[in-house]
Amino acid sequence: MNDVTEPSRLLARLASLFRPQNQAPAPAIPRDGSSGPAGTVEVPPPSRDALRITYSPDPDGSPDAGEILWTWVPYDENDGRGKDRPVLVVARQDDVRVYAVRLTSKAHDGDRDFLPIGTGEWDSRGRPSWVDVEQIYSVHRDGMRREASALDLDRFVRIADALHRRYGWAVGG
Repeated sequence: MNDVTEPSRLLARLASLFRPQNQAPAPAIPRDGSSGPAGTVEVPPPSRDALRITYSPDPDGSPDAGEILWTWVPYDENDGRGKDRPVLVVARQDDVRVYAVRLTSKAHDGDRDFLPIGTGEWDSRGRPSWVDVEQIYSVHRDGMRREASALDLDRFVRIADALHRRYGWAVGG
């Protein structure tokens, strides 16, 4: 070997000693709302001054108040399990998160925590839905799977009124 190649081989060998060997690739950060920084989480209801319910749907791919979108929602047990389901966005939380209430197709007639809203484009099977006004979720824009539809203003106003009566949140503007 000549003197020129020997030092470069030595440097390459030394460098290889400091590289991690057989290291598994870093796990991908889920973008389905199930965990991590983009995870959908149940949050305590914000104070009466911390949230203003608005209606501003815009089919632009970003979550807006008045839109029903699909995201992963944790089960009540908060044990890491959950499922993909529709939620209604009711207000902006910050630049990347919105406040939402979940929808269910399970009948809740007479239950004061659920408002019937009928059927809509968000359910491909055409089932009637109820909105759970007891549980509030924080949804990251990267955690939403898709926009399903905008809820019409009349139904949104009924839900906004129920949330106003329950939590004291301002409506409009």
